[in-house]
Amino acid sequence: MKAPIIEIFSSIQGEGLLIGKRQIFIRFAGCNLNCSYCDTEDSKKVGNTSLLTVDEVIEKIEKLYSDDLHSISLTGGEPSLYFEFINELIKKIDYKIMLETNGTLYEHIDKLNKIDYVSLDIKLPEHFDDDSFDDVFQNEIKSVNLLTSKAINVYCKLVVLPSTKINSIENVIKKLSKEILNKNDVQMVIQPSSPIEDWKDLSSNLFKFSEIIGKYFEVSTIPQIHKFLNIE
Repeated sequence: MKAPIIEIFSSIQGEGLLIGKRQIFIRFAGCNLNCSYCDTEDSKKVGNTSLLTVDEVIEKIEKLYSDDLHSISLTGGEPSLYFEFINELIKKIDYKIMLETNGTLYEHIDKLNKIDYVSLDIKLPEHFDDDSFDDVFQNEIKSVNLLTSKAINVYCKLVVLPSTKINSIENVIKKLSKEILNKNDVQMVIQPSSPIEDWKDLSSNLFKFSEIIGKYFEVSTIPQIHKFLNIE
């Protein structure tokens, strides 16, 4: 069994609630969405990406291992496209696993055997250039409810742009609060888009976003720290 993998590297997690943790990142190629803010454009298509076997991936992990390793991050693209490959990998390694996902392929996510942490993107209408938002949003909710029902540590990440409107956040969060079954088990992370300089005169919006989300969920605002450190 093989999967298209762009790169495998060791770094510090720069986003979300595991920020600062040393991870080995496995970046899969291919994505079922086309978000306007994507910062890994090269991961959207499979293209000329190397096809690696599970054993080849494990060999690379072992070479990158360090004593401060916290977990393996499965990222992309959309890694859940390759749930069968991931299950084979999980069988052969003994590390904590983090899945970074857009959450739209909930049937694939349901088939993953062992996941310790999930960073699940919640998209906003302005992230798309077409009318696909409603279907995407409903699938994300299904995935969140699925993960919490399995007692998997999941947090939701909302990437906000300088152009993001207050009412856009409010509408999405109100819907989430009604449809997420175990709200107390889900934290929200506001992630302002990079470069952070774009927010110099708009920082008040970040406070407003946090205040709105805080009415319904525990919330943190966390920028992409790896951009500040100039690391991958």
